[in-house]
Amino acid sequence: MELRHLRYLVAVAEELHFGRAAIRLHISQPPLSQQIRQLEEELGVKLFDRTKREVRLTEAGKRIVNEAHQVLSQVEHFARVAAHAGEGAIGRLSVAGPGGVNEILVGALQVFAKRYPAVRIELQFMNTGFQIEALREGRIDVGFLNQPVNDANLVLETVRTEPLWIALPKGHRLARINRVPLKELADEQFILFARRGSPGLHDLITTACRNAGFSLNVVHEVDNIIASLMLVTAGLGLAFCTPSMQKLWPDIVFRPLQAGAPQVGYAVAFRQGAQSPVLESFLRVVRQTARKAPARATR
Repeated sequence: MELRHLRYLVAVAEELHFGRAAIRLHISQPPLSQQIRQLEEELGVKLFDRTKREVRLTEAGKRIVNEAHQVLSQVEHFARVAAHAGEGAIGRLSVAGPGGVNEILVGALQVFAKRYPAVRIELQFMNTGFQIEALREGRIDVGFLNQPVNDANLVLETVRTEPLWIALPKGHRLARINRVPLKELADEQFILFARRGSPGLHDLITTACRNAGFSLNVVHEVDNIIASLMLVTAGLGLAFCTPSMQKLWPDIVFRPLQAGAPQVGYAVAFRQGAQSPVLESFLRVVRQTARKAPARATR
């Protein structure tokens, strides 16, 4: 028995006329009649009572037609699911981002969830170093991390670049300066993330300080930007950040650095060769969101 036999059966049952059913199926009537007789022989059940005037379903035929409808409905459902899976419309996606609110990540998740409601999203927060490790090991599908990152196992697409700013406690002497020279930070106490958390960005910052003639005085190490800004609020030191953080922390003074300060790249990353329909769909949304995101003012 093949699916076409069930379709033939349903067509004849609905039309109760072999000629009309044959036209509907785009085949001639004799082969259709022959296929129905073969189906009856295979099932060992008479499906139709035929006379010269009419065609009627037998009681057994009615039950079998109901079953045929269910089977065909399941087949259609299967085909839809397969098509959606191929388009990245169903499945699971594990996403990681750094601590704190990022507009591109939030915006992409909002759009993606509306566009692909059947995809289950798992969101984790981890620093760049942990994300790199998780991507390599396949524990996450896609990450949002700070650049620079040099890893041949990963594909990175920059989605935003922001200038490096400084976060100061209220009342700090540097809060009076509109644009802080990097060399003015030489004698300040700093809160900085550990190098293992984001080695590329850590080296970018410390190198910039050395080029300005001093070594950074780190008095507290933290795992993420949220922790560092909490310590700034408590007056325990200064911290490097980007302008996207300032609206979330009204109790901190944010200032840009003078021209020539490092730029911080923010990238979406995935493992080489790990493309899937769900991942491709998500990346399309991320790219669209990044294009629409307003550029950050550097003042």
